[in-house]
Formats: sequence, structure tokens, C-alpha cells
Amino acid sequence: MQTAKQLINGRWLTTVSGAERIGQSINPASGEVAALFADGTDADAQAAVAAARHAFESTAWRRSPRLRADVLLDFAARLDARKEEIADWLVTLNGKLRREALGEINAGISELRYYAGLARNLFGRVLEVEPGCYSSLDREAAGVCAIILPWNAPVTLLVRSLAPALAAGCTVVIKPAHQTALVNNMVIECLSSDSRVPAGVINSVIESGTEVARYLCESPDVDVISFTGSSAVGKRIAQSTANTLKRLSLELGGKAPAVVFADADLDKTVAGIVAGGMVMAGQQCTAVARVLVEDAAYDSFAQRLAQALKAVRVGPGNDPASQMGCLIDGRNRDRINALMDTAEATQRVLLRGRVPGGTLARGAFIEPSLVEVQDLASEFIQHELFGPLLVIERFRGEEEAVSRANATRFGLAASVWSTDAKKTRRIAAQLRSGTVWSNCHNRLFAEAETGGFRDSGYGRLHGAEGLNDFLQTKHFYFETNS
Repeated sequence: MQTAKQLINGRWLTTVSGAERIGQSINPASGEVAALFADGTDADAQAAVAAARHAFESTAWRRSPRLRADVLLDFAARLDARKEEIADWLVTLNGKLRREALGEINAGISELRYYAGLARNLFGRVLEVEPGCYSSLDREAAGVCAIILPWNAPVTLLVRSLAPALAAGCTVVIKPAHQTALVNNMVIECLSSDSRVPAGVINSVIESGTEVARYLCESPDVDVISFTGSSAVGKRIAQSTANTLKRLSLELGGKAPAVVFADADLDKTVAGIVAGGMVMAGQQCTAVARVLVEDAAYDSFAQRLAQALKAVRVGPGNDPASQMGCLIDGRNRDRINALMDTAEATQRVLLRGRVPGGTLARGAFIEPSLVEVQDLASEFIQHELFGPLLVIERFRGEEEAVSRANATRFGLAASVWSTDAKKTRRIAAQLRSGTVWSNCHNRLFAEAETGGFRDSGYGRLHGAEGLNDFLQTKHFYFETNS
């Protein structure tokens, strides 16, 4: 059985402390042990940070943009060569569909190639303040960056922080989620095998607890934290980094509303919302979570959506006939099931998803659900549920649509569905959301920045702005007339 290990200063280890701890990664589709992982300690974290700090300060990495560009291009090529193998493991350890796994890896390859180009274009600027007096504004690497990852998209969410960090010239300590640590190891191997990368530029420490993450947040030798995860954990990270004033890039929870107007193409909209809501079994922060429907189309649309969700075929990610995979573990399956028990007692349930029987009963499978909710104070609207459970709401007119859509503290993503292009643009301008799509959902790519408003975090990932959190500006003043 394969074991995911720590990468510290160029060496793959189980630990630096001698007190080896080995954990288990479970296949959520079967409940069986699929892989092992070395469970790291704060000693491993200290060694990784020390290696990253030494590499940043003592090697030429941060001053070698052409080398970094070439390394990122070769990283992309190696990842492309191993994508079938990595996709198999991603399905095994995460439970998502194989097409979702391949799509995620291909997105990571695209991201690497995009930032390889930007690595050679880190321009500053020079201005003459007055005759013979110049200010040079130089863009420099921010330092040591810690990347703290969740399990739901371990390839994409690693690469979208790692690529700009490396392009900027930072050195890195990665903390993968233990559930999918072997996948992250395989991706990192595509980089660590490059002999041109100095030891310590990239490090990785896995843990099942919190001591490694706590050290990364509190260490004065870590300059940047890039975290993807829940809003609650993001707030704790912000508090724990306050004493060292680290730069933070936080992409946190979401409660994405899909605002559906009566003039929308209802068949296309239903299909788009099912795809956008059931992606990764609803375990994606940008997935559709709330469906707001204009009163004139509400009854017809709700019926169509319930029928479409009921037709979704739930099954193992490696079965080509499956249309939705499982949740990450039985605990989350049971959590969603308990929420539906609550919904049946307090709300109008249009579709109750059940835990399937037979062989699927051994895994973390549950069918999609649809719940009608109008009370904006309801937990079904205010909380991130992170599963295949959609809430449907009724609105009358544009003003109420915007008011309802903005009625939570989340502001990561949204979509507007209408055949009136001016209307979609008008509504999008009023939504407090970092990304708004028109007549589609979850269109994400390397060139366009994403990020949240309010409790969905701050900072931006992807695009040219994705470099900003990993760069700092130095002002150098000089005179030529003295």
C-alpha cells in the first residue's frame, strides 16, 4: 500500500523527529483503506519552514525568472504525462467522477503554463520625480509561502496557489489534506524531480490534526499564507497570524445563488443548475447552493428542477454511467441526511435524497435533494451545507432578487439566468459576489481572477492579480545630478 510522505529540503521522509506516525486515507466510495500517509508534527513543520527560508535567502531562485518559467513549463509537461494515473487516485481518494478528476488536472496544467509566461513579465516601473531624481518601484518575491489545502479539489487548489508563488520567486511549504495527500504527493513529484529546483524551494508536510497548520500561521519565518477552506477556519487563521502580520490570501466558503428570471430558457437553465450544483456532489465552494426563481416561472421551474435532480445517477466515480459521485466520508453523508430530516420537519421538501442501498450503502453516497425555503434566517440559506442539497426560493422582481441573493455573509460566486443581456449585466453589477456568470455556472480558468467578498475571503487567485499576494513592491530612490 502506498504511503504519502513529507518532502523536506529535497528529501521524501516520514518524519524528521524519529517518532513516526502513520494514518489511513479511505476510499469514500467503499469505506476501505486505500492509502497511508505520514502524519506530520510541528518538528516536521519547523524543518520545512527552515528549509524554505534558507532556499529563499541563499539560492538564486528568486532572482531567476527565466529558470522559474522553464521549470513551470516542465512541471506542466510532467503533470500531463501522469494525469491518467493521478486521476485514478483522485477518484479513489476523493470519490469524484473520473471526468471531474481529469478536468481538474487539465485545469492545473493550464494554470502552470499561464504562470510560466507571467514569470518572465514581473515588471516594476521607474519615474523621474524631479530633474535627476528617480524612484524605481521594483517587484520582488514576498518570501516563504505556506499553502494550506482542502481535500475537495487537491490538484487545482494546489496549483492555483503554487504556480503564482513559484512564478513570483517564493519558496513554499504545502500542507495537504490528509484524505488526498497521496494525490498531492504525485503532483509535487512532477516538480521535485526537476534537478534545477534548489532543495528547500518546495516542501510539503501532511497532518491529520492542527499542529502543523498552527506552526505555519504563527512562525515569523512564513511571510504569506494561501488558504482555501471554510470561513470559520479562515477567520481562525486570520486571528492566529495577527502577531506576525502575514499576508493572507483566503478563499473561503460560498453559498452561490443562481438567479433565474421568467424569461430564461428554462430547459437550459435547469440543466445548467443541475451541473453547477451537483459538481463534486456539491462539495465545491462555488457550486450552486441557492436557486432564486421569479414568481411567474416558479412552479414550472421547481417541478422541472426536482425531476432533473431525481434523474441524476449516483455511483462510483470510475463508472462511466455515474453522473454524481459520493461525499468525502460517511460523516458528511450522515450530516446531509440529518439536514434532510430537519428539512422534512420544518420546510417544504420537493425532493428527498436518500442513502442508496446495495453496494453503494458501504460508501458515502446520497442522492440529490431540493428544499423550498423562504425564511432568509433559515440555516438552509445562511449556512454553507457543502453537499448535494439545493435550496429553492421565490422572488418577485429585480429588487427582491438582488436583496435575497445578497442576504448572506457569503459572496464568492453567483449566476444570473435570463435571455435579456442587459438585465443580466444590471443584476450582476448589484450582486455582492466575486464572480457572476451569465446563463452558465462554474466557468473557471487560469486567465480570470476569482475570489470572495465578505465572509468568502479576500485576495485573488488565477489571472495576473493572482501574483499580487506573492509579490511585494520595493521603492528605490536615486539621484543622477549629484
